[in-house]
Amino acid sequence: MTDVEKVIGDCAVYEKGLRSSERMPLAPAAEAAKATSGFVWIGLQQPTEADLNQVATEFDLPALAVEDAIKAHQRPKLEVYEGVVFIVLRPVSYVDSEELVRAEEIALFFGEHFVVSVRHGRTPLLTQVRRELDGGQLPSGLLGPTAVLHRVADLIVDQYSEVAKAIDDDVAEIEAQVFGEREGDHAERIYKLKREVLEFRRAVLPLVDPMYRLMTGVVPHIDPEARQFFRDVHDHVLRAADEIERHDRLLSDILQANVARVSVGQNRVSVRQNEDMRKISAWAAIALVPTAIAGIYGMNFDNMPELRWRYGYFIILAVIGGSCLTLYRAFKRNGWL
Repeated sequence: MTDVEKVIGDCAVYEKGLRSSERMPLAPAAEAAKATSGFVWIGLQQPTEADLNQVATEFDLPALAVEDAIKAHQRPKLEVYEGVVFIVLRPVSYVDSEELVRAEEIALFFGEHFVVSVRHGRTPLLTQVRRELDGGQLPSGLLGPTAVLHRVADLIVDQYSEVAKAIDDDVAEIEAQVFGEREGDHAERIYKLKREVLEFRRAVLPLVDPMYRLMTGVVPHIDPEARQFFRDVHDHVLRAADEIERHDRLLSDILQANVARVSVGQNRVSVRQNEDMRKISAWAAIALVPTAIAGIYGMNFDNMPELRWRYGYFIILAVIGGSCLTLYRAFKRNGWL
């Protein structure tokens, strides 16, 4: 088995919507694509540059598209070359336990009688489409490469709806926490979810134009009867895009509300601390009076005339008590106590 055969998940001929061959090697598949009235679908799983170049030689794939298919992390796009249509799609899943949007990548080459799919990641989506095609169970009833493209795009857009719903649930949860009775700073979680929404946007928004072009029938090698099906896919992509924009705006509003609430809480703590400091300062000032007077009379100098007064002790006590009471009433009137 050659190196390229190791990355071929499956390769078969399809005629009239049904599989008409067993798994076949690359070279015979390329010959079959020239002879069949149906099409050949060869599926590659994370191929190397050498692997894909070998396939490109057999099927005469455009060099620029091959280069894009080798490099992962491409934006969704649709490009038309002479005899070949190249499209990049990005399946998306949502890991709810981590609040993480996981985007993978599928590149598809379409000719009149062949489909070459390149999968980056572990998405089972292409396996599901091939299983449905093998069993003659494609829901659209379309035939040829158009049937594969539509089903793949349809399943990916269905995933977008599921991810949007999962994100919506988490946004609602964060909103309830921010406006709930318990105080706390949720900025980190909100910012993380905004970043995941941005990753989701990168997968969805660029797909609007390719689906529109497929809907209008301007792309070659696409069955004209498929327009209505791609119109439905295009509509679902627009809905997902609207949901993404709504989530982003709502998260921005929630983040601002969170910042405002945290600021109010910090101001409340600061005010409470200031009040406590005023009370401590007031009681310290009151305690200073008897401390100062007692300190003076504790010096024990001989020439202190007040020491010989008969009622000096009681007078000093009265002075201390009166001074403390005056200070207490003054602080109380000014709101320090």
